[in-house]
Amino acid sequence: MRTKKSILILGATGGVGGAVAKALLADGWKVRAMVRDVPKAGKSGLEGVDWVAGDALVRDDVIAAAKDASVIFHGVNPPGYRNWDKVVLPMIDNTIAAAKAVGGARIVLPGTVYNFDPAKTHRVVSGTRQDGICRKGRIRIALEKRLRDASETVPVLILRAGDFFGPEVRSTWFAQAMVKPGRPVRRVTRLAVDVGHSWAYMPDLAETFARLLVREEALQSFDEFVFAGHYDRTGMELIEGIARVSGHDVKLRAFPWWLMRVLAPLVGFAREVVEIEPYWKNELKLENDRLVAFLGSEPHTELDSALRETLLWMGNRDDRPF
Repeated sequence: MRTKKSILILGATGGVGGAVAKALLADGWKVRAMVRDVPKAGKSGLEGVDWVAGDALVRDDVIAAAKDASVIFHGVNPPGYRNWDKVVLPMIDNTIAAAKAVGGARIVLPGTVYNFDPAKTHRVVSGTRQDGICRKGRIRIALEKRLRDASETVPVLILRAGDFFGPEVRSTWFAQAMVKPGRPVRRVTRLAVDVGHSWAYMPDLAETFARLLVREEALQSFDEFVFAGHYDRTGMELIEGIARVSGHDVKLRAFPWWLMRVLAPLVGFAREVVEIEPYWKNELKLENDRLVAFLGSEPHTELDSALRETLLWMGNRDDRPF
């Protein structure tokens, strides 16, 4: 028997899954999380999570973990973002099977911008036609089509957002490319140049998921919303914010896209980076009109406060107070 306000999170040790787990625990949800390494996950600092062992690529594991859940949060990605073509669709198929097996749990998916061709689509709203042409984009389009087809028997919610930043979020462009963790900020790598780019502050995004699920009965069988977050109009607004918060005149460094293109035929990581270069070279703005109409407002932390919390967590401070 499914229990109201009971969720299974796949990917709870990742940034978005962990943030959603924390937001829902605070809202009184029963949170179960399936991971491959339970002892390691238990040290993550998420108090109150029911950790269970399993693999998102093993259907029986997902079905067993979903017992009694009213919601399954599908926040799992291929390790190191590798082998997308081999594991992304089988994992969503297992989640769909689990949702059906427990009587129609709602599947919740954090959506991406890879579904769109940034050379052609510069504004994304709920229902924007998906025209993505990169490999990741084609796979994400296929994934969402499977969810739409499945929504005839299990409800689906997609909340689309831009690039993540925030405390306890490790695998991001912000933490792995823009700012070097663990030392005072002196240099910042500029990724987008003279084009707009959408960012999602993770605590705000997680709170949005929680608010949408509070209104689960008002959601459609297949529902999609867009999270606007922080829109950096020039590629410099986040960098200027970092300088303000850190109190330093930071030096700019250009991201070596040219080097990634040279290495792409030989190095898997460089190949993955080159594939998403167009999302940094073209304007892509996420617009939240439908989300605001549904919730009344979008959770939004002022930029400097969001950057301050992010940099403090990353260890980017010196003796002066932020």
